Amino acid sequence: MLLAIDVGNTNTVLGLYRPAEPAEPETAQRFSPELLATWRITTPEARTLDEFGVLLRSLFEQGGIAGDEITGIAISSVVPPIDSTLRQVCERFFKLRPMFVEPGVKTGLPVLIDNPAEAGADRICNCVAAFERFAGPCIVVDMGTATTFDVVSPKGEFLGGAIAPGLGISADALFTRAARLPRIEVRKPAKVIGTGTVDNIQIGLYYGYIGLVDGILERMIKRIQADLPADTPVQTIMTGGLGKLIAAGCRFVTEVDDNLTLTGLRIIFERNSERQRRHK
Repeated sequence: MLLAIDVGNTNTVLGLYRPAEPAEPETAQRFSPELLATWRITTPEARTLDEFGVLLRSLFEQGGIAGDEITGIAISSVVPPIDSTLRQVCERFFKLRPMFVEPGVKTGLPVLIDNPAEAGADRICNCVAAFERFAGPCIVVDMGTATTFDVVSPKGEFLGGAIAPGLGISADALFTRAARLPRIEVRKPAKVIGTGTVDNIQIGLYYGYIGLVDGILERMIKRIQADLPADTPVQTIMTGGLGKLIAAGCRFVTEVDDNLTLTGLRIIFERNSERQRRHK
């Protein structure tokens, strides 16, 4: 099985896949990849090699999964300080060399920005998964620590995007910088005109972010469609921890996929595995 690990600044998401299997000659039946389990943990910046290894083993044991069932590991990381620890964990506990999404790895996604090395691994994975799904122009919105917007061309090229402060960062900033404002739970408010401090903040955060997302998407879609035949649809997909919450109120988000980054990781891993088999 394939272990996909998406390391974000705040949370790390792990997914376990049963890879696609070739068709049996007798039945011509092919099993497509299947996401068997997912886990979300706090990104373990302060954990030691042994602590992180024990955590992974514990998660697998709870799911009834043996460590020796893992035959491949793919990692997308935007936290370089822990990459070395992750690599050592994979080699010591699973006897496997992980594939990191980094320069030199075959992704199938031309990156047409000023400095391709600046593109975050998670953004690359998101774009790969989105284009595999839509096979046309699309925009990915990832509601993580930062909110990112990534544009993919009709040819499957990463054209660029935008970065805004994440919803959690904005909520923390209000609590930290305004002495009389409390820390609140980010959720859809029951009304639009608040009568108390808490619902005032919730309204501002929730509808403010919907306005931010829709405002950027509307302009991006208009720009993309200017270079395409009339009425060409531009698909938009949202992912990330608060994706479902915000997408429900957005006019320009067409789909939500919590596991989009993991899907991109799996696709990139499969492409590189196929490349290695051909090379051999």
